[in-house]
Amino acid sequence: MSSRTSPKRVVVFDYGFGNVRSAERAVARAGAEVEITGDYEAAMNADGLLVPGVGAFAACMKGLKAARGDWIVDRRLSGGRPVMGICVGMQILFADGVEHGVRSDGLAEWPGTVEPLKADIVPHMGWNTVEPPADSELFAGVDTGARFYFVHSYAVHHWSLETVNPRLRAPRVTWSTHGEPFVSAVENGALWATQFHPEKSGDAGAQLLSNWIETL
Repeated sequence: MSSRTSPKRVVVFDYGFGNVRSAERAVARAGAEVEITGDYEAAMNADGLLVPGVGAFAACMKGLKAARGDWIVDRRLSGGRPVMGICVGMQILFADGVEHGVRSDGLAEWPGTVEPLKADIVPHMGWNTVEPPADSELFAGVDTGARFYFVHSYAVHHWSLETVNPRLRAPRVTWSTHGEPFVSAVENGALWATQFHPEKSGDAGAQLLSNWIETL
């Protein structure tokens, strides 16, 4: 009988908003068995759920709810089942988002508002560095000064969630700067997310995805 362990199963959640094919390829290269689907049972039972997102905050939320993705994310996290959001898939995890003066509700897994970037050049498109905390698991093994690929015009500029229970680990927050500092990644128990696109970030992004898969 072989002692070789089976690869972790990851579902890239397909709800109509996200670069699902590039995410699928990157996660497969990182060593997981990957399926692109919006199927409820598959998304609930996978070892890890990856939620991509592109476009407008409100449109992504509408698509996610239509696919029951809001319920799936909530139920998985209630059971400590890993979820990772990418780009707008990260933004919708916050309480709300403001685009063109219109406020839309997010999933409210974290407090905070997604707001327009205040910078000379918007959108923030291209390579940028990150400032992870020293105890980050997500960025373990990633070279200091590594660059990641961003494409966004909105971000969270203020982080307010802490823990008052000394037995619980406070969320680990990574920052980047484009015009002003913004949240570029979060590690919070079973819920991890990145504002940048790890699937488009070369070796550094591949290491990051491998780190996530190792926690599943």
